[in-house]
Amino acid sequence: MTAALSLYNSIMDSVLRAVEGWLLPSFARFAFAAVLLWYFWQSAFTKTGAGFFGFLSPTENAYIQIFPKSFEAAGYDITQMGNFAWLVAVAGTTAEILLPFLILIGLFTRLAALGMIGFVAVQTIVDVYGHGISGKTLGAWFDGPSDSLIADQRLMWMILFAVLFVKGAGPFSVDRILTQVTKTKDISPELPSSSQA
Repeated sequence: MTAALSLYNSIMDSVLRAVEGWLLPSFARFAFAAVLLWYFWQSAFTKTGAGFFGFLSPTENAYIQIFPKSFEAAGYDITQMGNFAWLVAVAGTTAEILLPFLILIGLFTRLAALGMIGFVAVQTIVDVYGHGISGKTLGAWFDGPSDSLIADQRLMWMILFAVLFVKGAGPFSVDRILTQVTKTKDISPELPSSSQA
């Protein structure tokens, strides 16, 4: 039994050394791009006005999604929402566009993943308390079914973002390119200037 356990440990150590540093972050970014990227972008672009700077002109959808009760109380009149609501709508929409893009290309990945953890937490609070989501859609942990849109799915999203926060973007990323460029500059010998030659 000891020999079998030793062989197993040796094989697993070899496998883990082979995938260390690239498999988990690369797979997490692939999963994000395949499952969540378009979800967030489609949601964001329902909140923006027309044109490149449309994110500065939040639509009714932005206020309905972010401030459901306040917007209803304002008679669904954007002009009644005030500067704070406008700022939150612009910041939230910008985050929903920018943070997924940073994860996609692997730039400032840890910061973007941390931002997405915060974004999903706020999104969940708004869904539960603002939109009144409950029951099967809200779901619960440790209840058997694993298909609720809030409790189950968003916990999985958080794990994905936590992997990216802890592990970074992996080798196929802008972060890695920038790290390599920085390291190359740090170890490059300085050439003598023409005045010293």
